[in-house]
Amino acid sequence: MNDKFCFAIDRGGTFTDVYARCPGGTVKVLKLLSVDPNNYSDAPTEGIRRIIEQETGKRVPRNSPTETDNIGWIRMGTTVATNALLERKGERMALAITEGFKDLLHIGNQARPNIFDLKVLCPDVLYEEVVEVRERVVPRQDVSESEASNNQWNLRKGSTGEEILVVKKLDTKKLSQDLTKVLERGIKSLAVVLIHSFMYKDHEEKVGAIAQELGFSHVSLSSHVIPMVKAVPRGFTACSDAYLTPHIKSYLEGFSSGFKNHLQGVNVLFMQSDGGLIEMDRFSGSRGILSGPAGGVVGYAMTSYNQLGCQPVIGFDMGGTSTDVSRYAGKYEHVFESTTAGVTIQAPQLDVNTVAAGGGSQLFFRSGMFVVGPESAGAHPGPVCYKKGGPLALTDANVALGRLLPQFFPKIFGPKENEPLDKESTMTAFKQITDQVNSCDSNADKNLSIEEVALGFIHVANEAMCRPIRALTQAKGHDTSQHILAVFGGAGGQHACAVARILGMQTIVIHKYAGILSAFGMALADVVQEAQEPCAKIYESANLSYLDSRLEALEKECTNALKNQGFSSVNIICEAYLNLRYEGTDCALMVTADKDGLINKSNSCCYGDFKQAFLKRYKKEFGFVIAERQILVDDIRVRGIGKSVIETDEDILQADGEPKIETVTSVYFDEGWVDTRVYMLSSLGSGHILPGPAIIMDKLSSILIEPGCEGFITHRGDVQIKIGSSKGKIIGTGLDTIHLSIFSHRFMSLAEQMGRILQRTSVSTNIKERLDFSCALFGPDGGLVSNAPHIPVHLGAMQETVQYQLQELGDELRDGDVLLSNHPSAGGSHLPDLTVITPVFRKGIHRPVFYVASRGHHADIGGITPGSMPPHSTSIHEEGAVFISFKLVDEGIFQEEKLIEALMNPAKIPGSSGTRNLRDNLSDLRAQVAANHKGILLVNELINFYGLDVVQAYMGYIQSNAELAVRDLLKEVGSRIKRKTGASLLHAVDYMDDGSPIELTVDINSKIGTAVFDFGGTGPEVWGNCNAPRAITVSAVIYCLRSMVGHDIPLNEGCLKPVSIRLPPGCILDPSPDAAVVGGNVLTSQRVVDVILHAFDVCAASQGCMNNITFGDKDVGYYETVAGGAGAGPTWHGRSGIHVHMTNTRITDPEVLECRYPVILNKFMLVPGTGGRGKFRGGDGVIRELIFRRPLTLSILTERRVFRPYGLQGGEDGQRGNNLLIRKCGRLIRLGSKASVQVEKGDMFRLLTPGGGGYGTIVDSNPGYENLEPPRKRQQHIQRGSVYEFTRAQESV
Repeated sequence: MNDKFCFAIDRGGTFTDVYARCPGGTVKVLKLLSVDPNNYSDAPTEGIRRIIEQETGKRVPRNSPTETDNIGWIRMGTTVATNALLERKGERMALAITEGFKDLLHIGNQARPNIFDLKVLCPDVLYEEVVEVRERVVPRQDVSESEASNNQWNLRKGSTGEEILVVKKLDTKKLSQDLTKVLERGIKSLAVVLIHSFMYKDHEEKVGAIAQELGFSHVSLSSHVIPMVKAVPRGFTACSDAYLTPHIKSYLEGFSSGFKNHLQGVNVLFMQSDGGLIEMDRFSGSRGILSGPAGGVVGYAMTSYNQLGCQPVIGFDMGGTSTDVSRYAGKYEHVFESTTAGVTIQAPQLDVNTVAAGGGSQLFFRSGMFVVGPESAGAHPGPVCYKKGGPLALTDANVALGRLLPQFFPKIFGPKENEPLDKESTMTAFKQITDQVNSCDSNADKNLSIEEVALGFIHVANEAMCRPIRALTQAKGHDTSQHILAVFGGAGGQHACAVARILGMQTIVIHKYAGILSAFGMALADVVQEAQEPCAKIYESANLSYLDSRLEALEKECTNALKNQGFSSVNIICEAYLNLRYEGTDCALMVTADKDGLINKSNSCCYGDFKQAFLKRYKKEFGFVIAERQILVDDIRVRGIGKSVIETDEDILQADGEPKIETVTSVYFDEGWVDTRVYMLSSLGSGHILPGPAIIMDKLSSILIEPGCEGFITHRGDVQIKIGSSKGKIIGTGLDTIHLSIFSHRFMSLAEQMGRILQRTSVSTNIKERLDFSCALFGPDGGLVSNAPHIPVHLGAMQETVQYQLQELGDELRDGDVLLSNHPSAGGSHLPDLTVITPVFRKGIHRPVFYVASRGHHADIGGITPGSMPPHSTSIHEEGAVFISFKLVDEGIFQEEKLIEALMNPAKIPGSSGTRNLRDNLSDLRAQVAANHKGILLVNELINFYGLDVVQAYMGYIQSNAELAVRDLLKEVGSRIKRKTGASLLHAVDYMDDGSPIELTVDINSKIGTAVFDFGGTGPEVWGNCNAPRAITVSAVIYCLRSMVGHDIPLNEGCLKPVSIRLPPGCILDPSPDAAVVGGNVLTSQRVVDVILHAFDVCAASQGCMNNITFGDKDVGYYETVAGGAGAGPTWHGRSGIHVHMTNTRITDPEVLECRYPVILNKFMLVPGTGGRGKFRGGDGVIRELIFRRPLTLSILTERRVFRPYGLQGGEDGQRGNNLLIRKCGRLIRLGSKASVQVEKGDMFRLLTPGGGGYGTIVDSNPGYENLEPPRKRQQHIQRGSVYEFTRAQESV
């Protein structure tokens, strides 16, 4: 191709980057605006036109198709799919889904995106219309042939080898009628999602054929798009495909029209989310979400890993609007389920984590703390220095400190885009925020300069970006410091040295094309062809020949497809994968075979030993393997790779003499203003050494080499930086507002890293997969400093537990002791939540200097029912094993024998049992001890670096900062209430279903910002289990205060300092030590929140219940909580089908539920009209119907079956819930709020969950008015990647 032009292009959201290899080998790079309608209609076409015109010297008319005779290939990545998804500008489409599930994708996993948002905002679904398809298939399980015949059910074999039952044939007549109505609305794109179609696609294919015959122009079948189990993510993926693919096709047609013969004969390839290229006509929406960022990953992977001795690399792509982080260690790291713009995509994607908003991150000073982002200035209007009226942003901080030099930037700023960067306006804006900082009471002793404030924001931003990088590496068992940092993107070079230093990294590499590395990566990428199918086999000798045959068939499919694209066999590589998991878990790992050493043919596939590969990776990521547990194969996959044989890099000239200094400028560092040499990258030669401080300018980016670091120019023209030691700034015990923000991140990072260790080393599904745990750091007085994640029912509760132990044990604690507690009177929430507490000692100090603790939900600790959540318990001893102050580790020795005895103690109570899962209890408690040990190491690292007095001082300052935020809230609310009513008293009362009142009076002192929460009038302890320990009320108060503050604040002891909580002794919120409490944790907690929010007049009541459903027998057990309606507020409608307030648990996917448990999910959808009417309407509840396939025990623990969720300000109440049992014979039985009942085969349980209350009087008779959704909060940057998914999962318990 040396005689033709070859183009690699990244069409980003703001800029389009072009890398071109011209005839003769000359390289050209170009950056132009992605959208510039006054000058061109399409940026990639314009970039190609300009380069051809410049190189050939021949005029190429802009408005005429470009000749293609001299174009060899075009490779492109584009954000067209991502932007269409973000802005909801895809193709109009409809969804065809199994009858009874029309709202399945609206409900999704039922978890709300942000646990503290009272105004629950979920991204809109992509479809406009829903067609319910009358059909149904279910797994066969133990249905006999005669039973199937008697019921006229057809037996069929699925693609996984499992048998299925067609219990309802496809109704083609109704389907045709319904699809015709959709077509009449002008909708011509359709997604088809039928339950269990991943293993039985016949019905979907018939629906697709009918739709195409009727005239639908595009049909996406979920079984074809991604044949993987889980209807919800597969449904989202099919919808995204139907929504985006026609939009992409339209763009591609427009792109092709800019060339002669629509690019016929030109090899045009597009980058997919998995890092592989695909032919243009096969590029689809669901595989193109990460098209642009994937190019960057390929770019740094191909230019740094092998070149630097195969050391693992962290990719750090910091642009103007987002910062992406990824990892490469010889293989691309993929995820197979990821969420972008609220849509879960089930497809192979590179694990690209968007962790911050980049150079556009806005700067704030809130409640005495420096805050960077997450809001972004974006590309338009951009930061202040862009001169378009934008807000102060991180880029402005770099300008103010002399790290960005306006004279080296093109004049593309200002309203007419013809002015330089505006440093003067930046300094004016920084003067305003500096005055704000210096006027803050907490900073009264020290006035900061503009430069100190700007540098402070940069320090805070760097610390914030390091947290997710640590999470990305440590989650998989890797040491962050043993990586190289590969930096690219326009803003990355300014922060590289600081980020690497914080993370302990020694080397930075910045490619010569770092400013356009995503485009360069397109040139280096391989063509990829994938084939995948579901499976349901055990990985064992008997099934190896089957697995080999399927892998061989898929390999042949991929090879043939690549050969058809012109690849020879010698340039084709096929990688075989199996998606494996332990039986009884959901944690599947997609692994390639282990080919090290000799393969034992009797125990391995011909493709290698997948079992050993799985065990190695499981041990690496999670710290252990599970002995004697079967390994299941969920999916079989082959990735065919057509290798690109393209030479792209050439050596640059050897350095001749000293590097040319362009100029010397003054740059501000911790040491103050320092003279800094400025170099042009283009004038540097191979071997040049550049000691810091220095700035390297390139037309595509700017690189800052900090003092103590040293730059080196490689033979390829790349920049390598060696990180030296930093003198650092000596920190005293006095308050420094900059370090206040930094310590806030450090303390939170400590709790997060403890959580990663706990998740990695635990065994149970509850902790490892559902992530139902919290880890926390406490001061020497037991006061909470930081905890993660923010599970509402754990907020502040662990503090009570730690402080109880301090009161009980005092000086008895020794180094090496670890305590275990779960009793409500000792700060527990309910018995399954086991809290492990470890004191942190320092040499020479006899009392603990800090405490660390972890609380995890154990699936069973004994009691009268499996799961330790009985609906009718009347004493705490019926709910499981009780620990008040139990020494789990005594001076370094794990007390296993005593622990087992305590866990089996409940068996001594008649009708009760000891723990039913002793092995998991022991393993998870060891994991909690290990997590605490990690916390101790991290605390000591912090103390070793700063000194004990400094760390404890900032612990106090962080707590004071949270106190300040809550005081500000109480002052504002108190003043508003006083203006409105003349008093500062708030009052509310609500009732449990048994009539027990929960009454609250709040007395606010608006002058000093304090409040008394007095629950006088609350009913007495009940004969049942809805009693709530004091810790529950504390958590509810903190949750409500944080939700009303409306922005992130440290959630620690300080939140409660301005608040006094008064609970009448012996009431339902402060019961006796022997009271049953399991319902208090999951039900009463919700009512407490409703009462607090009612008193503050914030929003109407939400469903006020978690709808706890349990069924099982001696062989199987299942527990779920179910969504309902959220309450409306002063400016918003309540969300329908969502979890609220004190819970955020995800629900089991319908296909997983039916494959693993003896039930059929007959219906799961919204119940319209159950939300209260009003100016703003309450969210609707759901109906969920379970048909039992064998005799089981059903237990329900619910509320709001008697008293309706209240409306506010004239809004109507939401509908109450209902629990109905429909016997097989048709007998209808109302079960009430709480029940335990034996069900028989064929019986059906119908759950109707409550709706949310309405807000405000109805002002418009138009019925459609009430159903309007509130305005959507504009997402400033796309959150995605495994770190984001982990955080979402943590907050979904």
